[in-house]
Amino acid sequence: MKLRRSRTSRRGRIEIIPMIDVMFFLLATFMLASLTMQNLHSLPVDLPQGRAQAMQPKQPVTLTVTRDSHILLNETELTLDSLATALKPLITGSESDVIVAADSLAPNGLVVQAMLRARQAGAEHFLFAIKPD
Repeated sequence: MKLRRSRTSRRGRIEIIPMIDVMFFLLATFMLASLTMQNLHSLPVDLPQGRAQAMQPKQPVTLTVTRDSHILLNETELTLDSLATALKPLITGSESDVIVAADSLAPNGLVVQAMLRARQAGAEHFLFAIKPD
């Protein structure tokens, strides 16, 4: 007669899904903790006090030419003749860029003329606004 064991021995299984969840939680916790430990500023210094004008953030100058041959400078419509005089106060030094936003159906000659007038006003660098694919 063969006696059966009351308990069959089964191999233990390691459940990996909860372990992955715990590892991701620990990873996120340590990443956030390490970011708060970093000093993102440079050396601590005692800055002197003084009064000065607040610096104005650099505003881009946008030259827009529409398909109906309208010319806009920062959303203000103007003519080709008045473009140079309106643009001259907005150009500050050689670091100022003019963003050219020309409609794809705008007359190319008008876009070139507007850029030439902007060049007369002192603009040196032109950036073309495009629509990503």
